[in-house]
Amino acid sequence: MIVTTSPSKLDVAKIRDDFPILGIRSASDRPLVYFDNAASTQRPTSVIEAMSRCYREYYSNVHRGIHTLSEASTQAYENARATVASFMNAASTNEVIFAAGTTAAINTVARTWGDQNLSQGDVILLLISEHHANIVPWHQLAERVGCRVEFIPVDEEFLIDDEAVASAIETHQPKLFAFGAASNTLGTEYPVKRWTRMAHDAGASVLIDAAQAAPHWKMDVQDWDADFVVFSGHKVCGPTGIGVLWGRESLLDSMPPFLGGGGMIQTVTTEGFTSHALPEKFEAGTPPIVEAIGLEAAIEYLTQVGMDNIHAHERQLGSRADAGLREIAGVRVIGPTPEHKGGINSFVIDGVHAHDVSQFLDGQGVAVRAGHHCTMPLHHAIGVTATSRASCYFYNTVDEVDVFLQAVSDVRDRFAKTGRRRRSRASRSDS
Repeated sequence: MIVTTSPSKLDVAKIRDDFPILGIRSASDRPLVYFDNAASTQRPTSVIEAMSRCYREYYSNVHRGIHTLSEASTQAYENARATVASFMNAASTNEVIFAAGTTAAINTVARTWGDQNLSQGDVILLLISEHHANIVPWHQLAERVGCRVEFIPVDEEFLIDDEAVASAIETHQPKLFAFGAASNTLGTEYPVKRWTRMAHDAGASVLIDAAQAAPHWKMDVQDWDADFVVFSGHKVCGPTGIGVLWGRESLLDSMPPFLGGGGMIQTVTTEGFTSHALPEKFEAGTPPIVEAIGLEAAIEYLTQVGMDNIHAHERQLGSRADAGLREIAGVRVIGPTPEHKGGINSFVIDGVHAHDVSQFLDGQGVAVRAGHHCTMPLHHAIGVTATSRASCYFYNTVDEVDVFLQAVSDVRDRFAKTGRRRRSRASRSDS
């Protein structure tokens, strides 16, 4: 079960000291092994303190306020936007829109650019591995305007190759190709730049769901050359309630505002209104001020650790977990081999429901996710109703992977014995 791996470049013990929650005991009074990072990551002290400092020292609503607190909050809020722009390598802060999360960002594109540019008979192309946040808004758009949604399937090795993408683009001639940079269930990391170029060559626009990429890789929206990129704060060690919509400035300028109200207007009369310039145009109402400040602190923390270091460490842990799972009898990994994915490993255990697996592991102090992970079409396509998912992050350790693997082995043995006892009792009653 134990796999030899090269040493990590990260001082994980020191990093873990920055995350207060990692030092707690689990409900079973065991050390917490937090392997639910694909759902949401934990926060370092610097993020918690940055948000607390704003509330304690200078919080006020932003923009248009003349008093000192408003000016201080506005400066901090716009500094956060500049930090995000740098993190993504955006050409301008005007291209960075704060939203409530990835879901809100995708819905904004669907309700503005989508309504404006798609019509009857047009095609939106997705991967079957997409999160519901990158499926449902397009189904809703299809209901409104009469376009349709098509999916690219995974192969028997849970992969999607360039030929499959090229064939789907040629067959469907999509107006939009919207895909996740990495799958939250399979863990697969997709070639964003290459697929974007293929779509553009066919005349399609491209939206990248980077919710599972932003926490783990270096992002470069100019190099990716996509039209829209979205991600969530709570997956990059930042707060909930905030995400980012990046779009080409020319596209954002051409799109109508989505939500209406204060903040997004330049003038309002009894006859109508004129919208503000970017980025305020898409930030109606009081924006997520403190959340943006927390997101900035999170990005600064990740940048200090180093995105390349984070990615390498996660791959080390993910590879170890993958190899160990494949050695346990009755366990099937739902995802490709380690060279194609990061720190996510979804799996099923023969005869054991994913919820029972998660509950048993929780009793061992190991937190994993159970269910369809907001990828019901993928689970239906591969013929399983639910999976268990262990997702590592840079603050996790090799020892934690081994604790997890032992717990999976134990749950397999436990339920296998229970199954044998049940069969034995059934045999005696039949006789």
